[in-house]
Amino acid sequence: MDNLKVFAHFTKGSFLAVVRGSKGYYVWLLALGVLIALGAAAYQHQLSHGLITSNMRDQVSWGFYIGNFAFLVGVAAAAVVLVVPAYVYNWGPIRDVVLIGELLSVAAIIMCMLFVTVDLGRPEFVWHLMPIVGTPNFPHSLLTWDILVLNLYFLLNWFVVTYILFTAFKGRKYNPRIVLPIIFLSIPFAIGIHTVTAFLFMGLKSRAFWHTALLAPRFIAGAFCSGPALIFLIFRVLRRFGRMQISDAALFKIGELLAYAMALNLFFVATEVFTEFYGQTSHTVHARFQWFGLHGDSSIAIYTWAALACNVLALIIFMVPKFRLSLQILTLGCVFSFCGIFIEKGMGLLLPGFTPDALGEVYGYAPSMNEVLIGIGIWAIGALLFTWMARVAIAITAGDLRLTRA
Repeated sequence: MDNLKVFAHFTKGSFLAVVRGSKGYYVWLLALGVLIALGAAAYQHQLSHGLITSNMRDQVSWGFYIGNFAFLVGVAAAAVVLVVPAYVYNWGPIRDVVLIGELLSVAAIIMCMLFVTVDLGRPEFVWHLMPIVGTPNFPHSLLTWDILVLNLYFLLNWFVVTYILFTAFKGRKYNPRIVLPIIFLSIPFAIGIHTVTAFLFMGLKSRAFWHTALLAPRFIAGAFCSGPALIFLIFRVLRRFGRMQISDAALFKIGELLAYAMALNLFFVATEVFTEFYGQTSHTVHARFQWFGLHGDSSIAIYTWAALACNVLALIIFMVPKFRLSLQILTLGCVFSFCGIFIEKGMGLLLPGFTPDALGEVYGYAPSMNEVLIGIGIWAIGALLFTWMARVAIAITAGDLRLTRA
């Protein structure tokens, strides 16, 4: 049987795996479908009336969409936390489940692209950034670099998961000479996608809050907190409902890795706070808005302190062996970590950079209902894609989906 026919069988089997399931599975798909429909309707409203449907204005031109983009780039990079112990140190318990982390990276990158798309006022003109047909201004444009590394990282992960699953479908073992070089290549790309995203912020010299060399390391440290925390939570769900064998050792190892990442993240936060407040320059006003508010507007300060509390509680859970070796408490720590980094690297990063503006005005930005619906719809798309990919992966690894030879 030639490879084309085998791949046709693989495609058919994958389709059947995602359309068949229990009643709970169909309820889950229906819920995601409703959220996607609401998001699509909200986006149609935005396309018809423009970005005025959002609460972004001249004072705050990046909002909820770019905040989610910055956070999800970190989630996409998180697979490297599992790749290193799985393939570099060949640690079995993690190696058995690292594929799920790479599937999450694929879904996260797609969500990143969608959030950038909805942030564009005229998305039909995105072709101007494409090579040959457009004028991407490479290599001077950081936006072009960001598009480049995101797409290359997406292709690397997509190839790895497709090749491994396809060879498993055929009942064979993957060829390490093909897979391992690409997996090792994905490690610097995982660092690169978050670094280039940080450079997008750092390159805006007029925004003093972001003009710091520590921003890229902070991005990476935060990514290694939020991404593995989300992977841990997904593993808990898959182990309960997805018929997937995930050992406690793999889950506890993620908790151990999170302890190092969260400690580093909080160290970077403390360094930034010292730099901003000890010197007391004119640029400290942005940090003051972040931590204490300005002119009676303390909305972002409340979230900043909430993020700090979540991260500190998460660190305590990750650092204390008695807590870290309890799956229930460790799950709570991962929830704290995910929420803390989502606030800190999302809106908590954006708004202080824009507030106050060049004229000293404090614009109290909060996402409109239209923005929230679009954002929920994109998260639902990511959840749907990950659900489908995970079902195919689980069916193949469990032996339910295999090539039957005549």
